[in-house]
Amino acid sequence: MAHDDTETLCEGRWLRLQRRGHWEYAERIRGGSAVIVIALTPERKLLFVEQFRVPLGAPTIEMPAGLIGDHDDADTAEAAARRELLEETGWEAAHIEILLTGPTSAGLSNEEITFARATGLRRVHAGGGVDGEDITVHEVPLAEAPAWLAARMAEGFRLDAKLWAGLWLAERAPDGSPVERGED
Repeated sequence: MAHDDTETLCEGRWLRLQRRGHWEYAERIRGGSAVIVIALTPERKLLFVEQFRVPLGAPTIEMPAGLIGDHDDADTAEAAARRELLEETGWEAAHIEILLTGPTSAGLSNEEITFARATGLRRVHAGGGVDGEDITVHEVPLAEAPAWLAARMAEGFRLDAKLWAGLWLAERAPDGSPVERGED
């Protein structure tokens, strides 16, 4: 959303730094939205990805995620969820359910994140990402996931706070009702 009183301070290939009045914020140039995938294997293991993140200067643990519309303006959250899950983890989903969308950091950026639940998973390849992403895939039993995440944090990994929302949404709808699990 452009405003006449918005000043562009700097623009790169993917981000633009803007100022409106005294407020400075970042905008994504393409897309502006991302998707995070809550993926539970048929063995009830959650899929996590580990990778080094340059802005933090540290390795992170995240759920599979990626930008919507960064290469294709017709991209959708569902298509991005399928693509990122397969690229990062090597698992293919029979079903993608869009759960909710909201801002990632409303005071800093226009980016919004969509939570998607992937079911009916089938391993297709080892994963690891594309274009040199160097992603390590972790499959963690759902019941052990909170303790596993706490142990990674104690080891010095940076953990995306959205992981805890993803844990909650792994077995619940956004309104808190339990998710009926059929054949995963």
